[in-house]
Amino acid sequence: MAMGTLQRLFALGGFLLGLVAAYYSLGLLSAVFPDSWIPLAVLIAAPLAAGAFLYLLAPTLIFRTSQFASWIEGRLSRAPVHDVLFGSVGLILGLVIANLIRGSLVGIPIVGTLLPLLAALLFGYLGWTVAVKKREDLLALVQGLRPARGDKEAKAPEQPAGSIKLLDTSAIIDGRIADVCETGFLEGVLVVPDFVLDELRHIADSSDPLRRNRGRRGLEVLERLQAHERVPVKIMEDPASADMEVDRRLVEMARRLGAAVFTTDYNLNKVARLHGVETLNLNELGNALKPVVLPGEELELQIIRNGKEAGQGIGYLDDGTMVVVEGGRQYVGSALKVIVTSVIQTAAGRMIFARQRESLEPSTMSHAKA
Repeated sequence: MAMGTLQRLFALGGFLLGLVAAYYSLGLLSAVFPDSWIPLAVLIAAPLAAGAFLYLLAPTLIFRTSQFASWIEGRLSRAPVHDVLFGSVGLILGLVIANLIRGSLVGIPIVGTLLPLLAALLFGYLGWTVAVKKREDLLALVQGLRPARGDKEAKAPEQPAGSIKLLDTSAIIDGRIADVCETGFLEGVLVVPDFVLDELRHIADSSDPLRRNRGRRGLEVLERLQAHERVPVKIMEDPASADMEVDRRLVEMARRLGAAVFTTDYNLNKVARLHGVETLNLNELGNALKPVVLPGEELELQIIRNGKEAGQGIGYLDDGTMVVVEGGRQYVGSALKVIVTSVIQTAAGRMIFARQRESLEPSTMSHAKA
């Protein structure tokens, strides 16, 4: 419809509203100004003024209304179907409640005609938002009230707390999560939020070759995870908190679902724990599974390179643990039998110090074993 036609319709609507308002105020004006021309002037001027005002305001109102309608359409198109369904039911219930209390609001002097409209807006909004935010609880309630269809139909077991595990981008790119799933030690459901998947796609499309390779590796790991039958993997949409950064959204989503977060990100691990969210750090799991080495044990390892201090040589165990060998610099490139003197646990992992077996005096060896 053309703008000019819409403006004329707004002007007509304003004229009618002004006429109705002037008509209902005519009695009051006649009582205040008896035997005066003012009531008649108001009866003529009010519709004309209201019509002219809405005629001039029509372009702005039409533009704002179009923007609001486009915003509502965009939000509804991005929202999951179950959110729209539960929100619509909540909106209807809110309007029903507002209609039930309408009779008691109309009798209030002065504002009685306005309160029912405000109540409808308030209860409609509350009904929509509460139904969307509590959709999981409402769905569980509906499923709990559903009658059994027979003795042979088994009741679905409830998911224990922490059975849902959200995968962070760092854990997917790391790749070890796929190996853990193959061992069968992991239970529950692995959930990949849609915003994590989007971040992984952006990394895979990066112009930086290193980032691009990391992103493609992450997508390959997801394919491996989806091929496993022991641990189901699901992609879950999360329209809530879309303006937050990825880590914050992940923590908020985990709080809503009562889920744990799988990650290798040290900072995310700390932030999640501060918010009371359980975290499963693959680096901590790797450190916990490393074989125990005690002072006094004998090891045989390859000296790879020189250490920082004079005379030191560096070797590595099969699990990647670094061993600093005193006097091992002259044996770089050779295999050497050493005895562990001390083990230090740091935030980055374990560090083992050792000496060549033949260089230890008896007193030193007995002290190391103690």
